[in-house]
Amino acid sequence: MKKLIRRTAILAAASLAVAPQAFAQKSADTLRIQFVDAVPNIDMYFNSQRTGLILAHQAWDMLVHRDPGTFEIKPALATDWKFAEDNSLDLTIRQGVKFHDGSTLTADDVVYTINMAANPDSKVATPSNYAWIDKAEKTGDYSVRIKMKRPTPAALEYLAMVTPIHPKAYREKVGPEGFAAKPIGAGPYKIVKNEQGKEVVFERFDDYWAGSPKGKPAIKTLHVRFVPDLATEVTELLAQRTDWIWNINPDQIDAINKTPHLQAVRQESMRIGYLSIDAAGRSAPGNPLTNLKVRQAIWHAIDRQTMADKLITGGSRVPIAPCFPSQFGCDADAAVKYPYDPAKAKALLAEAGFANGFDIELLTYVAVTSWTAAIQNYLQAVGIRAKINQMQVSPAIQKAWRGEAQLYHGSWGSYSINDVSAIFPVMYGKDANDNYSRDPELEKLVADGGNTSDPAARKKAYSAAVKLMTEKAYWLPLFTYVNAYAFSKQLEFKTFPDELPRFYFAKWK
Repeated sequence: MKKLIRRTAILAAASLAVAPQAFAQKSADTLRIQFVDAVPNIDMYFNSQRTGLILAHQAWDMLVHRDPGTFEIKPALATDWKFAEDNSLDLTIRQGVKFHDGSTLTADDVVYTINMAANPDSKVATPSNYAWIDKAEKTGDYSVRIKMKRPTPAALEYLAMVTPIHPKAYREKVGPEGFAAKPIGAGPYKIVKNEQGKEVVFERFDDYWAGSPKGKPAIKTLHVRFVPDLATEVTELLAQRTDWIWNINPDQIDAINKTPHLQAVRQESMRIGYLSIDAAGRSAPGNPLTNLKVRQAIWHAIDRQTMADKLITGGSRVPIAPCFPSQFGCDADAAVKYPYDPAKAKALLAEAGFANGFDIELLTYVAVTSWTAAIQNYLQAVGIRAKINQMQVSPAIQKAWRGEAQLYHGSWGSYSINDVSAIFPVMYGKDANDNYSRDPELEKLVADGGNTSDPAARKKAYSAAVKLMTEKAYWLPLFTYVNAYAFSKQLEFKTFPDELPRFYFAKWK
């Protein structure tokens, strides 16, 4: 309680100390936005960060559009589509769409982009998003056929959320590195400045195609800056040097709402906070985490419900299965339950030969440091002495992908795809970077669930996978995220449950 009072007092003092000036840049028609996780490559195909996804959706369009309120799939760069029995998907490409360089979108751009994404040599950041694609081929100047390796019920969701279309001629001319530096899309905003890892400036694209479900943006300019931490973000907001931030600490919400020119709102998302446990011994063969009883002790040691209720707040839930509850295949009934029981955790550690506990590294990039500190404290209480290694997002992800993480506190939003095919292959798929279980039986079940369009067969495979995941205590789902947004009261901004801020919908009041 003292900490909360102190933080509130600091925020209140900071707000009073700000020199009077016009808040927000409404007069300049510029929305100033800040994120803490600098995006090293704004091309969505080559980063797995949520911020990269957000920025890409402002500047690129997809073949289809998923309504953020209803999740209904609607036409976008493709005007219609049809699935065929031979595992192919035929799409008609919209005519008259312009890229930001003035070139016209055709089937060639679509085929080029999809084949690039599906090609293992491209080394996209999340290959499981495109592993269902065999190849794309041109069937006319404005028609394309996507051949699938297997039936993929969630194909349209992947096309809507993670498959932006690039201009073939321009990208071939400048190459992947040149494209990352000066990207071109066909979305509502064009990128006019891109200083990688520092700032990105978007301007409204006046030749954006009419009738888009995104609509023509009301605000002319978006100025995105990356700052090192949440404290800097809040300071910048209070000092009226930015107009929009998110994922602030929950205990800052009341103080921000008491500031006359600001407001804070909350929205649960599909993102899950998790603790990855090196069961496979990737970081060090034979480390304590390879012992099943040690992993089960960890699952019993952490009071996830209290974390959700007291730290995350705002309606955060504890997922019973290691996936978001609404996702197809997320069978909570199949999951083995691990109630909070520190006494049992200590007993399991003793049975595993670690009665005196052990030392371990806890890697994280999670900006709200109190969450990782809570995990550390719960583990410490049963004898596991976890030393926190707090890193920036991109370096932490790279370290984990190299197999160097022992315990790893991260989060996964499934690219907002409402199907476990967007999470299971990432965390448990064969040779996946984030797979710290390396369990062949589990890998097969995950693959089986993704290799059929029969709902019953998919559910059977995924339910068996959930049972095995939890029996072996591999990957611990901690809580659902409840995003906290803070922004100027002069801004009309709507939140959505898919954790995708849509600045092209924003307006000045």
